Amino acid sequence: MRETRYQQIAAALRTLVAGGDPGAGRLFPSETDLGRDYGASRVTVRRALELLRDEGLVDSRQGYGWFVAAAPVAQSLGRLGTIEAQLTESGRRSERRVLDFRFTGARAHVRKVLGADRVLEVRRMNLVDGVPFARVTVWCPSRLAAHLSLADVERETFHDLLDVDLVAATQTIAADALSEADADVLGVPAGSPALVCERVTWSADRVAVLLSEHVFPAHLTRFEVELTSVDRSVAPSGLRLLS
Repeated sequence: MRETRYQQIAAALRTLVAGGDPGAGRLFPSETDLGRDYGASRVTVRRALELLRDEGLVDSRQGYGWFVAAAPVAQSLGRLGTIEAQLTESGRRSERRVLDFRFTGARAHVRKVLGADRVLEVRRMNLVDGVPFARVTVWCPSRLAAHLSLADVERETFHDLLDVDLVAATQTIAADALSEADADVLGVPAGSPALVCERVTWSADRVAVLLSEHVFPAHLTRFEVELTSVDRSVAPSGLRLLS
C-alpha cells in the first residue's frame, strides 16, 4: 500500500531517532523548520510527529516543542543525598562539567543564608546519559572551602569533600521560565518551563554549610515524595504554600 506523505516523513524521522540524531531528550527543530526541510505543511509534519508519539518515540511539552522521548530524571525528596548518587543507584550515567569556579564576595541572599561574607561559588552543568539536565550553582563559606580546587569539585561532590557532617537539608521548589543563559547551557529555548530548587544543607550543629540552586528543564525532570503513613491530610509532610 502506498505511504502517505506524513507516513514518509515519520519514517525518515524514525530513522533519525534510531540513529541517535537527535538523542534522547533532545529537541527536534520546530514544525515550521521540519516542514521546510521536508517540503510539507505544518499539519503534515504534526501528523508525522503524532504518529511517532503514539509509538512512544517522541513527546511534546508546552514551551518546548517536540523532543525524543526519554525517561525523566527522578529525584526523591524523602532523603538527604545528591542526585548524582541517586542516578548511579538507578543505573543511569551521571556527569558534571564545571562552568565557573571562584572565591568571591557573597551576594546579599547568599550572605544571609550562610552567614559568610566570602564564599566559594561553583557553577556547573549536570548531564544524565549525555543529556544536560541541570544547571547547578553551589555556594560554600570560604572558611570551609579554602582547601578545594577546581579539580576537586570536578571529581567529587561537596558532600564528599567537606570535613563536616551534613545531616539535614531544606529544599524549596518553584516553577520558573529559563533565562537565556540557562537555556543556552541546557540546550533548550529561552523562556521554556523549568523547575528551580533552592537547597540549604545543614551541619549537625544546625549551621548552614551549603546553599545550592538547581535549575531543571521541566520536560526531563520530576520530583517524587514518598508518603510513609496514612494521615487525614492529603499533602506530603513538609509541603506548604508560600504567599
